[in-house]
Amino acid sequence: MRLKGLEWWRYFVPTLICSYLMLMCLALLVTSWFLPRNQNALTIAATALYGLLSSGVMAWLFWRSQRWELRFQRVPTETRATRYFASVHAAIVEAGWQIREQQEGVRIEAQTAGTLLLRGERISIAFEGHEVLVASICDPSVGFSLAGRRKCQAHRDMVRRVVLAGQPAMEL
Repeated sequence: MRLKGLEWWRYFVPTLICSYLMLMCLALLVTSWFLPRNQNALTIAATALYGLLSSGVMAWLFWRSQRWELRFQRVPTETRATRYFASVHAAIVEAGWQIREQQEGVRIEAQTAGTLLLRGERISIAFEGHEVLVASICDPSVGFSLAGRRKCQAHRDMVRRVVLAGQPAMEL
């Protein structure tokens, strides 16, 4: 899934904040080198080093998790993927999702019903060859949410169930 412009910046805010904290800790560490060597300078250096490492690890974890959420999950099909477009579209309408963009038989961009402050999760579904590709992320206007990951996984699972339910029965 691709985010553009301001959506990209908003989605990656947690990573950017952790990176900013990492830079502040690095500046504090460099500053501590110029202080007279006493107990306070060592304490500042140790604290800055701890902050640098912990915020760096958090930034890396957020970045990996966010990139993972933006990846499409593949649902292999036995027939052409375009065959499942109508059933996936019907399931989206039944779930009450708003269709933001669609190309008949190619892709669907949808958004779940939001609340007063949130717009809802975004779902992107592509129909390519013998695969249906699905990705779901939290509302990009609020950024990445660890709590919202379960809802996004449920949206991906719903699309997977719809596609798998529409597969022809295998003959033995």
